Amino acid sequence: MNHSSTTHDIAVVGAGAAGTLTALRLLHHAAAGRPAPARIWLIDPEPAGAGLAFGTDAPHHLLNVPAGRMSAHRDDPGHFVRWLGSYGGEHDFVPRRLFGQYLAESLQTASDHRDTPDLVRVPDRVVAITHQPRTAARPLSLRLRDGQSLEVDAAVLALGNFAPGLAWAPPALRDSAVFLADPWVPGALTKVPADRDVLLVGTGLTMVDMALSLQHPGRIVHAVSRHGLIPQPHATTPLIAPKAPATPQLDARSGLAALRRAVLRQIAHCRRVHGDWRVGVDSLRPLTSALWQQLPPTDQAQLLAQDLRLWETHRHRIPPVSAQALHAAIDAGLVSIGQGTVTDAETTADMPGDVIEVQLDDGRRLRVGAVLNCTGSETHLTRTDDPLVTNLLTTGLGSPAPTGGGFDTTAHGRLRPTENRAPAPLWTLGSLRRGNLLETTAIPEIRCQADDLALLLLDRSTVETRSEPAPAH
Repeated sequence: MNHSSTTHDIAVVGAGAAGTLTALRLLHHAAAGRPAPARIWLIDPEPAGAGLAFGTDAPHHLLNVPAGRMSAHRDDPGHFVRWLGSYGGEHDFVPRRLFGQYLAESLQTASDHRDTPDLVRVPDRVVAITHQPRTAARPLSLRLRDGQSLEVDAAVLALGNFAPGLAWAPPALRDSAVFLADPWVPGALTKVPADRDVLLVGTGLTMVDMALSLQHPGRIVHAVSRHGLIPQPHATTPLIAPKAPATPQLDARSGLAALRRAVLRQIAHCRRVHGDWRVGVDSLRPLTSALWQQLPPTDQAQLLAQDLRLWETHRHRIPPVSAQALHAAIDAGLVSIGQGTVTDAETTADMPGDVIEVQLDDGRRLRVGAVLNCTGSETHLTRTDDPLVTNLLTTGLGSPAPTGGGFDTTAHGRLRPTENRAPAPLWTLGSLRRGNLLETTAIPEIRCQADDLALLLLDRSTVETRSEPAPAH
């Protein structure tokens, strides 16, 4: 597929939340005064907006953030609430499917505007990218799964979250017919027998969704993880402090131990002044990535191993109604949550149907009809089977972040190649920047990244050079 060289062609690879937000902001800024004719290619076999996170139809799968913080536009924070209308207000935790629908409709509305550039949907997957010489009409050639190629000037990798990792699972479990390696695959839960107990490995956000979906009388849903920690709930009433806490002046260059003490002091201070620890955790949000980047690699690795899980359970909270439903199920004996790791598994033939006996590190043996992998998205690129990621790592167009997973990127999200490669006009956002930013998976962060990228990519002079402007402060 070749195109006129006068048109600035930008590909967005992936049409989940991150990709849709990127395409939406590209259209928005281009319509407001693009410097040259542009064309946006949105490449994904699935419809725009939903992805795995927001494609669920279950009414009890709610946003983990109040609607008032979920606008697609950082310059219009009330946009999503206005779209919701009677569905919910700014403090409500609405079903996630509504947010997927909102993103799709917002993109369609933006593409229908008479001043926006062309938005071309390509229902396919990108499996490889070639960085062509400067003499080529377009610097990037994107090979699609159907064998065709698309030449563009720049591309944004919005690949979303990968399937959960499997390194923890013993071979006997991975090979079992009752093991659900990714419970978010459409139709996965239909394979769970209705009359058997279930084991969920992982006790984070995915566990909450799966436990609420699977709990019913006559079955126990067991959930285990190394820490046994579960997400904390949002406050039952909106936290409206008389005066918002100032962003604390923290510095991580003194090391992880000092940073831990400073963080605990800040949270304790906010709890005394404002009456809730959540105010303290939220006050750290603007600083998290900067503090992470100040830590040396050894401290970063230690933080991931020792502190991240506790932080995430307080930082990424669940709606009060979800917390109440989960604790009601626990009190009723329908859900059991605790510490434990899987050490072995054995299929048993003394009962009708597929049953597996799972052994935990504390000696317990659980006989269940299904084991669900709720450990969260795989973050280490070398462990994924995504053909595009494999291609980028093999060719050196991208390289793994030194610590924490995802790609190694510049301050604006441009992929850093291996030492012997020139940087290609390839950018990414969201979870694929985890190793550099740590906090990069929530919509408020992703929409800002998408907006910044849209402004940068529409400036053709920036895309055509190997350098980028200094990040805004």
